[in-house]
This record gives sequence, structure tokens and C-alpha cells, in this order.
Amino acid sequence: MSHNLWFRLAAGVVVLGLAAAACSEPEPVEQTEQTEQTEQTQQTQESEQTEPATGDAQLHPDVLDAVFDQQDDGLWTVAVTLSSPYDSPERYADAWRVTSLDGETTWGVRELTHDHADEQPFTRSQSGIEIPSTETTVLVQGRDQANGWGEPKQFDLPQG
Repeated sequence: MSHNLWFRLAAGVVVLGLAAAACSEPEPVEQTEQTEQTEQTQQTQESEQTEPATGDAQLHPDVLDAVFDQQDDGLWTVAVTLSSPYDSPERYADAWRVTSLDGETTWGVRELTHDHADEQPFTRSQSGIEIPSTETTVLVQGRDQANGWGEPKQFDLPQG
């Protein structure tokens, strides 16, 4: 075999090998790092959509709980637990109130005169609240200094 023919045959084999490689499916490449980053991004986006607002994005304090205790004189002591993780001396939850279900009648307001940044959530009570004996359910709302009253939360009064 001549040297020229041998070169042509070798070149043909290389070309055929490259062509065959181009037509075959590529070997699977592990993409665990990219897959993990994608999954983390998706999880972060989902949690941002489902978790309650915190920080500066939160407009009003959340009413977590309210405990109603009727005294012998028929007046109520109400203890309300609020969460306002954005609290600072510049902006904080500054009150809560108890109202009728339609929101038209306010039976009691507890003013809060300072922030509770180091005490979250926090509970404050107010005594001497007069709620008519005909009422069985009330609303409680928290107030933010800058944004006013938040979403009311409904509570059933203890009977008996």
C-alpha cells in the first residue's frame, strides 16, 4: 500500500468516526449542581408566595390570639397577642381594638405607646371593656402607626 493511500484510508476512518459520534446521542452529563440550584430557586419563589409577609413589606400587625375574660361586673378583660416583626422606634404596632362584627361599633381600644422590637410576638391586655350581653362574636384588629388598622380577626366570646 502506498503512503498516499494509507493516509486517505486513515483520514476516512477519522471522518466516519466523527460523523458517527455526531449522530449518536450524547452521554448523560451529571447536572446535580444546576438541578439543585434550580430546585432551590423554585422553593424560594414558592415560599415567598405562601409565607406571611415579614419585615418592611408587612403593612399591619397580625392578630395571633385574643383571650376574653368576663368579670363579675359584666365587663371584659381582653388580652391580645400581636406579631409585628417590623417593629422599630420609627414604626410599630400602636394599638388594638375590639369591634362588632360589622366593624361599626368599637367597644375597646388598647393604645401601645412604644415599639416591641425585642418582644415578638407580644401580648397586652385591657380591662373594663363593655361588650353587650347580646354579642357572641367580635372582631379584633391591630393598628400600625403608618398604615392604620389591619385585617380583623373574628373571635367567639366564652359563654357562661
